[in-house]
Amino acid sequence: MADRSGDGAARVRAIFEESARVKRAMAEQSADAIARAAAMVAESLRAGGRVLLFGNGGSASDAQHIAGEFCGRLSRERPALSAIALTANTSDLTALGNDYGFERVFARLVEAHGRAGDVAIAISTSGNSPNVLAAVATARERGLRTIAFSGRGGGKLAGAVELALVVPSDDTQRIQESHIAVGHALAELVDDALFPRS
Repeated sequence: MADRSGDGAARVRAIFEESARVKRAMAEQSADAIARAAAMVAESLRAGGRVLLFGNGGSASDAQHIAGEFCGRLSRERPALSAIALTANTSDLTALGNDYGFERVFARLVEAHGRAGDVAIAISTSGNSPNVLAAVATARERGLRTIAFSGRGGGKLAGAVELALVVPSDDTQRIQESHIAVGHALAELVDDALFPRS
């Protein structure tokens, strides 16, 4: 059998190159917007607010990952910051999905946990997930600030939030990789704003 490891290695290099290209493009087009998003989050947390994060599938994992960076620590010791991934409690999700339908699960959780001045971070690679859009509508009705992490031009979500961070790609994997990079940058900037290094 022929050794095709060289083909696989070339494919790996191409994947990494494309991921890096998309992240560079995201930094070029959205650095100012990411900094504004961090300022919104820092302002809310400084005032005693919290961050609510939500999305489906890989975006649900991203919501939990980013919430963990706020509640735990990113790169240095500091007090815990209030962040809730609305994707993490299976009892909530299954009860609400059963009683209200899957399209209402995040909206109901925003109603339960969100207060005016909090920040809702909606994550959707397509920008068109009905349950994410419904949650954003509820967040806005309740006076939360709203940020989107999206891709594929932003979809309906980009026009529904106060600040949209849209990855310039149509590839789900590259969009999700960039979302985590954005989440880390956001968390790092929030740390810098709330806990300046001496």
